[in-house]
Amino acid sequence: MTPGELRDFCLSFNAAVEDFPFNPETSVFKVLGKMFALTSLDGRPLTVNLKCDPDDAIRLRDDHPGLIVPGWHMNKRHWNTVTVGSGPDGRPEGGLPDRVVRELVEDSYDLVVAGLPRAERLRLDRP
Repeated sequence: MTPGELRDFCLSFNAAVEDFPFNPETSVFKVLGKMFALTSLDGRPLTVNLKCDPDDAIRLRDDHPGLIVPGWHMNKRHWNTVTVGSGPDGRPEGGLPDRVVRELVEDSYDLVVAGLPRAERLRLDRP
């Protein structure tokens, strides 16, 4: 997954937006003001911080040592840093397969949406 593909995938979710609250190099993807992904798209290797259920976070770290680690500068109980399978130039860098990255991004988005107030969740379901 290239940085552009990661960005496009994060923005493909309902009401997802890209923001730069920290600096111009750090993309923060949010749904209704709540962060579900954080990445430096020009980073080498390409990594993304994703929200994760605490029990799943531990299992994922055990299943993918070195590729999924506790979230850097995040609450390590609820966030993982995930190494994506390619760098800024699209060349493979030994990260996770695209399918796994997509599943983890989607899980992160779903967790954040599940934590939104009911009225906001219902608004997301409307066309």
